[in-house]
Amino acid sequence: MTDLATRAAAPPASLLRRAAPALLGYAAVRALGLAVLAVWSAARGKSAYTLLTARWDSLWYARVAGPGYGYEVRLPNGDVHSDLAFFPLLPWLERLGHAVAPLSYADAGFAVSVLASLAAAWGIFAVAERVYGPRVGVFAVLLWAVLPVGIVQSMAYSESLFTALAAWSLYAVLTDRWPVAGLLAALAGLTRPVGLAVVAAVWAAGVLSLVRDRRAGRSTEAPAWQRLLGLLLAPLGAAGYVLWVGRRTGKGPFGYLDVQAGWRNGFDGGYAFARFAAGRFTSFPSALAGAGLVIGVALLIRLYVTGVRQRQPLALLVYTGVVLALALCASSYFGSKPRLLMPAFPVLFPLARALADLRPPRSALVTAGVAVASAVYGAFWLNGSGPP
Repeated sequence: MTDLATRAAAPPASLLRRAAPALLGYAAVRALGLAVLAVWSAARGKSAYTLLTARWDSLWYARVAGPGYGYEVRLPNGDVHSDLAFFPLLPWLERLGHAVAPLSYADAGFAVSVLASLAAAWGIFAVAERVYGPRVGVFAVLLWAVLPVGIVQSMAYSESLFTALAAWSLYAVLTDRWPVAGLLAALAGLTRPVGLAVVAAVWAAGVLSLVRDRRAGRSTEAPAWQRLLGLLLAPLGAAGYVLWVGRRTGKGPFGYLDVQAGWRNGFDGGYAFARFAAGRFTSFPSALAGAGLVIGVALLIRLYVTGVRQRQPLALLVYTGVVLALALCASSYFGSKPRLLMPAFPVLFPLARALADLRPPRSALVTAGVAVASAVYGAFWLNGSGPP
């Protein structure tokens, strides 16, 4: 692993030049995915662009961007789906795009996601290069691009925006830019509930560095006031929105939990997900899906443990661990688990290292094959059940 203590942070222009191969590869994978989606959707008489911008959560974000918060749906069973469940940064950016350009809110959401996905790819490269070197950085970006539900990165959803903010916040931690890390963590906290993972990573790394400095009797990193400022900034986004929801609903600090309960979202330690997976084994066709779920979760855990053994920086381990825990232990929307896991990009680093160790022709062949499979699956998935 790279010696992070002695390696200087690269200037943005230099980092962008080194990231160019990764970004070009990422763009090629995403272009392939969109092309396959367009062909598949046309064959089924559907609009690929509508699937990307005007279905599921995209509609909720667009409604918030337009008239603002206050829309809800009351279901026959008594559940209340409120738009307060959706964090505000993406709708704010959609409103900004609508105001400064001839774009609908949906168009603006798509533009934000496309740009944010490139920023996320660059941030993933920056983090992986910082820890393992440029070759691993390229493969980390390509692996993130070819995730089975990678098509979500091109949807008017908040996953790409959140991943970009998370990746650059983690990079700022690794390069001792604590105010920047805290500010980006705060913005991530305004994007998705899992912003808690970025806050936890900043706090864990910051507190550890302060403790080490105190034990050493001197500061070997950024000044203590900068780290303290980063720690103070990090939770402001998530805390501010949660408190605002509590005030709006009149239910105090726990008002946001009530909003999530209306969507039947909660945290039960994975009990409901385990029951869901076990229920797949009641018949032969669904047993294959159950086996896939078990294998997938086991692989994620193994990759995380490998990251621990490879001595990934504490910030990455905390961030990845919290993302995995929040995604796997939520009690509802089991079909959404793959896209909820998408921001956990450091879990891909052990695979990226393995690909980087292969000979270039073999690693290129493996990556190309997985990219084609991902494009086909993404088109099939989005034209079928797709994400809620």
